Amino acid sequence: MTGRGVSLPLLLTRVRERSPGPAAGVFCGVVAAGLGLGVFAVLVMVLWISSPYPDSGPGEALHTAAALWLLAHGAELVRTDTLSGVPAPMGVTPLLLLALPVWLVHRAARDAADPDEEGTDGPEGASRLPAAGVWAGVTIGYLLVGAAAACYASGGELRPSWVSCGAHLVLVAVAAAGAGVWTAHGRPRGPLPQALRKSLDVLPEVLVREVLPVAARAAAAGVLVLAAGGALVVAAGLVWHGGAVRESFTQLTAAWSGRVAVLLLCLALVPNATIWGAAYALGPGAVLGAGHTVGPLASSGGPLLPAFPLLAAVPARGVGSPLTWSAGAVPVVAAVTVAWFVVVAGEAAAWSRGRVVYAVCVAAALCGAALAVLAVAAGGALGEAALASFGPEGRRTGAAAVVWIGGVGVPVALVVRWWRGRESAVRPRMSAWAASVAARRQRPAPDPVPAPGPAPVPGPEPELELADTSGGFDPYDYFDETSRASRWALLKEESTQPRTPERPAGPESGLPES
Repeated sequence: MTGRGVSLPLLLTRVRERSPGPAAGVFCGVVAAGLGLGVFAVLVMVLWISSPYPDSGPGEALHTAAALWLLAHGAELVRTDTLSGVPAPMGVTPLLLLALPVWLVHRAARDAADPDEEGTDGPEGASRLPAAGVWAGVTIGYLLVGAAAACYASGGELRPSWVSCGAHLVLVAVAAAGAGVWTAHGRPRGPLPQALRKSLDVLPEVLVREVLPVAARAAAAGVLVLAAGGALVVAAGLVWHGGAVRESFTQLTAAWSGRVAVLLLCLALVPNATIWGAAYALGPGAVLGAGHTVGPLASSGGPLLPAFPLLAAVPARGVGSPLTWSAGAVPVVAAVTVAWFVVVAGEAAAWSRGRVVYAVCVAAALCGAALAVLAVAAGGALGEAALASFGPEGRRTGAAAVVWIGGVGVPVALVVRWWRGRESAVRPRMSAWAASVAARRQRPAPDPVPAPGPAPVPGPEPELELADTSGGFDPYDYFDETSRASRWALLKEESTQPRTPERPAGPESGLPES
């Protein structure tokens, strides 16, 4: 409570308590739409106030804020202040702006369906309101404010296209409110609606119960890899053409407020550029006007592009180079990711080779459908004639994704499945062999048995070594005292006797020859 009245959170709580069911849902839907309009109004007014030379008053700024809020839902706008005087459509929706209304509607539906989030007043689920009533109430309340905003924006320079505005507002409100109510009820996986069950009964049971969940997870991983690769391609292009990107800022506006507005617009278009980069890596590329297609293999000629930072990263016209061809690594990595997810899930379920191939093909189809929808959402028209088509083409982008994921993913899945199966079959054998080798090493070796054969020949006896007891070596130490004395006497006797010279035998000496 405050001195002037009741605070906004307390007011919301009281309204939900006094008006349960659809009435609370309508109120929450109105609040969600009002908050979204308020955010855009504040942003536009800040930029209008900071502009040094505004060309319109605050009323036109508020009209522009309402038109941008409708554009954030995907609605197509029509510009009336063209040079030729002919109204021109503006259908490229910055996808980052879509996050704000989706989050607000989701939060409003969740709070309306489950006002007692702590669940302390009763058993679980006792305080939750009927899902259908809350969902319908939030949708109706949001659409009422959306219709009023469309009527107000029709008086400005950016006017909504009524058919596109109605279709996109209904789609966003219904989908986001349904997701919020489902979240409030604990995201149950209960029985599907009867119409959906009948359509699923036509499909094979194996596809619905086993293959489709695995293929959906693999396709989601593949789409994330393609989006990350597309962002990497765009970042590389911006760095490569850094000079042209900086120059485009100065060409658009000289005021700092205008440059901030251009920077915010570029940030809001980052998801669009990511999808454009993914389409470029897949091969079809993007259409930048009539007759101007940009792809990794070639870039055809076309009209002169406006000065804009993201468009400055577009490759020059002509045949592609090895640098642009390297973008083909992005879908290859995505296909390998899809194949890996399918093979790992197939191992846990003991799938056959044919079912693995089947799951990869289903994942490729889902991935192609997702890329086709994202390509359509990321593009649109920026004018008449030459600018009637701007962005990637949905059908070509989706078909290219199916070809890449299926063509590369199927052989990769088979090879990975074979390799992992071979590893699982060889590993037990290698473990058993290693255990046997370790056991043999730990066991003591038996004594060798001599082989039968001829008797060994005795070798020479080893010589006896005499110990040196005198500390020095004397050759007469080999004899005892008696032998030594007799030897000395014999030597003395021989030295005293005279020696007669020996005569040679022969005829001169008179001795007979022997």
